[in-house]
Amino acid sequence: MHAWRMIARRHGGPEVIEREAFDPGPPGPGEVLIAQEAVGLNFIDTYYRSGLYPADLPLTLGSEGAGHVVAVGEGVTDFSVGDKVGCVSGQGSYASHRIVPAGQLVRIPDAIGCDEAAAMMLKGMTACYLAEDSVALEAGQVALVHAAAGGVGSVLAPWLRDKGVVVIAHAGTAAKAAGVDADHRLTGAFDALPEQVRALTGGRGVDVVYDGVGKDSWSASLACLKRRGLMVSFGNASGAVPPVSLLELSRGGSLYVTRPTLFDYIATPSELTHTAQRLFDHMQRGVVKAAIGQRFALADAADAHRALESRATTGSTILLP
Repeated sequence: MHAWRMIARRHGGPEVIEREAFDPGPPGPGEVLIAQEAVGLNFIDTYYRSGLYPADLPLTLGSEGAGHVVAVGEGVTDFSVGDKVGCVSGQGSYASHRIVPAGQLVRIPDAIGCDEAAAMMLKGMTACYLAEDSVALEAGQVALVHAAAGGVGSVLAPWLRDKGVVVIAHAGTAAKAAGVDADHRLTGAFDALPEQVRALTGGRGVDVVYDGVGKDSWSASLACLKRRGLMVSFGNASGAVPPVSLLELSRGGSLYVTRPTLFDYIATPSELTHTAQRLFDHMQRGVVKAAIGQRFALADAADAHRALESRATTGSTILLP
């Protein structure tokens, strides 16, 4: 088997990513060997590569991939050779082949391709838990979505609208904002957002801010919230959020803050399956789409990281082994 992967032997910029041949070996008890056909690119990959998120080195990058089962280990009964599957757990997806525990796999419906699944699973499951599980928003409530043209934002905005939530989308440029499914579209500096949002909401502010940007947007996001509003900080695209002042939350109107992560919402096989089923249902109903804006060869993962970090991408990006 001619298997290979993209690894980082040290933390740093995209230049630390290199290709390595390896032998995955046979799957052990409870494990499955996948031949991957598409790999998803996500901002969390850059966090592990740079060292913002700790990980043992050398590190095989990547959080999601999709392909077909080529071998199953002893005791695996839920999957068979030839099944189309996807995985979003842990690191290791930047590879032609991957061995994973069967409990970390989801079955991909026939109507959804491996490229679509790889483009959507992590972002789409993130949008699912943000919209459905982190806060119980109801029709008519108002949400501000940052980076709304990006991977998660472009899925979260239409998902919220399908629930009847009023979506105010913020994007880096007018061109990016134009493609977002939202009730209101804003662009420009973060400093101008609170005044714009207050104007759109009659001075009230929004019920929730979904913020995957981090440091650069933090203060503006808090200032956009209504009294007792919720700040959902789920990413660090511009860097880590500064230390949180509880007095700042009090003065802002008894605000709430949560810092969730997807893997706490798919920690068990049943939670993972439930989240995946909701995502695939939304995809098959046309509520959300796998908007693949860029395709890179997996061997060119460093170039893909550069494009992502320079905000030169739109929608989802996939890597092809």
